[in-house]
Amino acid sequence: MLVPVAFFAVFFAWPVAAIVTRGLKADGVWRFGRIADVLGQSDIRHVLWFTTWQALASTALTLLAALPAAYVFARLDFPGKQVLRAVVTVPFVLPTVVVGTAFLALVGRGGLLDELWGVRLDTTVWAILLAHVFFNYAVVVRTVGGLWAQLDPRQEEAARMLGASPAAAWRKVTLPALAPAVAAAALMVFLFTFTSFGVVQILGGPTFSTLEVEIYRQTSEIFDLSTAAVLTIVQFAAVGAVLAVHAWTVRRRESALRLVDPSVTARRPRGAGQWALLGGVLATIAVLLVLPLAVLVRRSLDGGFGYYRALGDADGGTFLVAPIESVVNSLEYAVAATAIAVVIGGLAAAALARRDAGRLVRGFDALLMLPLGVSAVTVGFGFLIALDKPPLDLRQSWILVPLAQALVGVPFVVRTMLPVLRAVDERLREAAAVLGAAPWRVWREVDLPMVRRALLIAAGFAFAVSLGEFGATVFIARPDNPTLPVAVARLLSRPGDLNYGQAMALSTILMVVCAVALLVLERLRTDRTGEF
Repeated sequence: MLVPVAFFAVFFAWPVAAIVTRGLKADGVWRFGRIADVLGQSDIRHVLWFTTWQALASTALTLLAALPAAYVFARLDFPGKQVLRAVVTVPFVLPTVVVGTAFLALVGRGGLLDELWGVRLDTTVWAILLAHVFFNYAVVVRTVGGLWAQLDPRQEEAARMLGASPAAAWRKVTLPALAPAVAAAALMVFLFTFTSFGVVQILGGPTFSTLEVEIYRQTSEIFDLSTAAVLTIVQFAAVGAVLAVHAWTVRRRESALRLVDPSVTARRPRGAGQWALLGGVLATIAVLLVLPLAVLVRRSLDGGFGYYRALGDADGGTFLVAPIESVVNSLEYAVAATAIAVVIGGLAAAALARRDAGRLVRGFDALLMLPLGVSAVTVGFGFLIALDKPPLDLRQSWILVPLAQALVGVPFVVRTMLPVLRAVDERLREAAAVLGAAPWRVWREVDLPMVRRALLIAAGFAFAVSLGEFGATVFIARPDNPTLPVAVARLLSRPGDLNYGQAMALSTILMVVCAVALLVLERLRTDRTGEF
């Protein structure tokens, strides 16, 4: 645990604490009265209200759209199911900047709806809500569907034989068993939408702002660190509460159910109702998930490949280098971030998987999730403030970007490897030790062969999320070494069709890279329960 704890203390807790201290402490005196002053401002209260309201609305819409798909993937067997599962997951690993850009191409200026019917939703809340459903659809499908596939269908069949109607059997048997998974998925969707940055930054315009966007504005545009610090504390408290409830629901889901092999629960669709449900889910996926990405590709090809060719030219204004170089930069940064995340996350997972782990070690499991919810903007700006003195003066170092990206990748590594490590029979380790194997050799010859595939999948997820990290990177990426999400945001911030088209082209490239990585992961994955 020493290495993961030290990593999070230096590169997460310290930068966040530095921002809060800088904002709330003046001349050696803490100004806690500033909290009441900030929260008393009408514009800040509006931001807090919109952040909470849109997160609740996005969560409800995502559950409404994705729960039927969770049933389809859990209980129905049909051709192309695994490919479709990968397609459903692509939006989740896409950078939020690309999601915002895709919906901008669909509902924004000159978008598909604008061309066909003159409808533009880029400055309305509906575009933000739909983009959040697009992004989080897979969270519900794979979390709820993963458990649904393992529920023993004979329990519901027994209720039917005892006289319950199909609706009553589902309500009294299946729904209570699914409740922890639905709650866990809803909490994660709420967390991702509550801390939404890239989507709201691109689609919200000057009208709509979440806490994360407001922290960015107060930090980088107004330079009001005290207000940013207060908002960071508010967001930190909200995220901590959500993660505490999420940990409780996960424990309920893991301990309270009798599960079966998911390969025996899926059947071919039977009856008009199941076929209609399958058709409705396929239509929803086509319209909600595939159409925005298809429009993004189409917009990038307006006039042929001119926008792609223009990526090789540096204009000296938006970039100091050609935009296409951001592709290479992002790949290099993502590889370094993946290596860091796998080492830190792997060590943390190995410690958490031990059956004799103490309460303090188990509590660290929840803390590992905090980087997913705490303001990435705060972390990025905190890097510049905290890591500015020897021996950790890293402001001019290239490693700063991979370190920030690795913070987001570590939770995915832990969540992927932890169930596999916990499944390793402790008696195998004990037998190897009795035969004279040292602890390192036990790990190499017992644990590693069993977790090798999970390790590759964890590395793949860390690579994908590192590739699309935007909130922290936008602060610390150097002008001569922009990443793909930063390059897309810069292009969208400048007027002109050429900049807009280049943003669409770069977003398409980033989408393709993430999709390829995900398809490789689906081929590696042996656990077909649907969990991430």
